[in-house]
Amino acid sequence: MNRFLSNWVVRTLLCGAAAVAVLLLFVSLALNIATRHNRELSVPDFTNMTWFEALGEASLSGVKVQVSDSVYVRKARPGVVLSQSPAPGEHVKKGRRIFLTVNAVTPMKVTMPDVRKTTLRQAKSELAAASLSLARLEYIGDISSNRVLEQLYRGRPVRPGTRLNAGSPITLRVSTNGSEQAWMPDVKGRKYLNAVDLVQENYLNPVHLRFDSSVRNYADSLSSVVYAQDPGPSEGPFPLGMEVTLYLSPDAGKRTGR
Repeated sequence: MNRFLSNWVVRTLLCGAAAVAVLLLFVSLALNIATRHNRELSVPDFTNMTWFEALGEASLSGVKVQVSDSVYVRKARPGVVLSQSPAPGEHVKKGRRIFLTVNAVTPMKVTMPDVRKTTLRQAKSELAAASLSLARLEYIGDISSNRVLEQLYRGRPVRPGTRLNAGSPITLRVSTNGSEQAWMPDVKGRKYLNAVDLVQENYLNPVHLRFDSSVRNYADSLSSVVYAQDPGPSEGPFPLGMEVTLYLSPDAGKRTGR
């Protein structure tokens, strides 16, 4: 056997056979990858579609859709898709199931908590936990400072335990002894909800939100960042509760125009 393998002709033939085998294996793997890639599909963007629109789009695109969750967002149209997994643009195999979160048609009912006599920070936390939103801050002169005096819904006091639609806007009347000053924080580059929280924490009202034309739905607004603000950062002092304008876009690199 050793003499057989030591023959240069035999060795040449064996080396050639091994090289051919490696080449065939490489070609086979390449073909498998290429074939699998050709079978992959780009996931459509189902956000802001109704269930029936998403079903039709899925049929045309070669994927399947399934509702995995339902939430209620007041600012979004009832019944539309809010988010999906996998995300739009991802590559999946034909027939892959895409899981959708849709906006409930009927508003969920929640209970109004009692945030009176709490600090503003505590009140914001309790409203968020109850699925309610802080719409506006109104400041009233008092011997105390930064304490919630009243809670209002649609301009009228709302009692604790009142049943409201989830996401309902709540106005808080907060005490001030005149020692606080309102200065505009720098919120450029911050995401929508984070920017709103920071402005409110500085005793101002971010009530004018200007989203650019690329914002098509609620999901887009959540991913938007502030690219301009009025007043500018560090300007002030201002009257507590002064209204602020924020300009937002999903394009984090946007720097110009209002």
